[in-house]
Amino acid sequence: MKKAADVIIIGGGINGCAAAYYLAKRGVKDVIVLEAAKSIGHGGSSRNGGGVRQSGRDPRELPYAMYAVKHMWPTLSEELGVDVEYCQAGNLRLGKTEAHLEKLNRLAQNARNAGVDVRMIDAKEVKEINPYLSDEIIGASWCPTDGHANPMLTTLAYYKRAVELGVSFVKDAPVKAIQKVKGKARKVITADGTVFEGETMILAAGYESREIARTVGIDIPMTRYFEEALVTEMQPPMFDQMLGTADADFYGHQAKHGSFVFGSECGLEEAADMPLTDTRTSSLTMSAGCRAIMGYIPALKDAKIVRSWGGWLDMCIDEVPVISPVEEVPGLILACAFTGHGFGTAPSVGLMLSQMVVGEETVVDISALRYNRFKADR
Repeated sequence: MKKAADVIIIGGGINGCAAAYYLAKRGVKDVIVLEAAKSIGHGGSSRNGGGVRQSGRDPRELPYAMYAVKHMWPTLSEELGVDVEYCQAGNLRLGKTEAHLEKLNRLAQNARNAGVDVRMIDAKEVKEINPYLSDEIIGASWCPTDGHANPMLTTLAYYKRAVELGVSFVKDAPVKAIQKVKGKARKVITADGTVFEGETMILAAGYESREIARTVGIDIPMTRYFEEALVTEMQPPMFDQMLGTADADFYGHQAKHGSFVFGSECGLEEAADMPLTDTRTSSLTMSAGCRAIMGYIPALKDAKIVRSWGGWLDMCIDEVPVISPVEEVPGLILACAFTGHGFGTAPSVGLMLSQMVVGEETVVDISALRYNRFKADR
């Protein structure tokens, strides 16, 4: 087993796989990716609803979300040689109360200020776009350039192409520590004591990134949050839009094969005290998600659930990720704390991580996401 490389990536999720691919594509093929699970994409990368959106984002996320939608997602299936089921049919974020519309309007204004085509629409136009929705909906934000894709297929497509280009992947290799040599991040130690060495390290291990970063004195202010997802039995073709709500109680879309894929939450998930290895769903929280879905899409009230699953989000204290080199630990680049927003931006994040490794400026300015934003100011 190869144990030394120019670049070591900790985390074989979509961001780690995308970074590996874009590094190899630019000629940096001496890369090792360490994945804790026995399979690629076992974490959040396979446990989300597949949204590829610009609407509803924090302004700090918008530049790279927009870059991915405009320059990367439309040709990604062709580039990776796998149909990632990308569908750019728009995103409706729905509201039933005036308070909902006020929240949606604030988010829409942030997006418009950054140049995103998103506007508020009334109940009549909501029904014209999607006649299957509830009559209780009084308005929504509408972003026609948003869409969705298949998270697992996309993650595995990046993995497949990275391997074809010469990247080495080591699975079942949970990382316990990073070690510095002469002040620089140099070694990675896995749970069984194996030592890997590299010139540059990308830490993209979801919530586990926090404990790993602490081994070199870096603390990323994040918490964990359990979110659930479900898949229905196949339905007749109904609509292509991605859906969300002002209260964020569910989001989802109809997949290419006919099933609906939804993520949901009811608020009780924040109190989950299960270990990170436990991804079982709860009848209490899952039923709440189902009620929310039926309340917005009555046409699905009799649809049977085929399966459900859960996963852990790495929630940042200020709700946007940390994507940057670390001044205190030369050679270490962070890509974590995505707060449940990481799938749709993975192509641009992977590209920018590859640029950081080779010392280039990133395609868009993401200085607002640097780790040093957490330094005390008083």
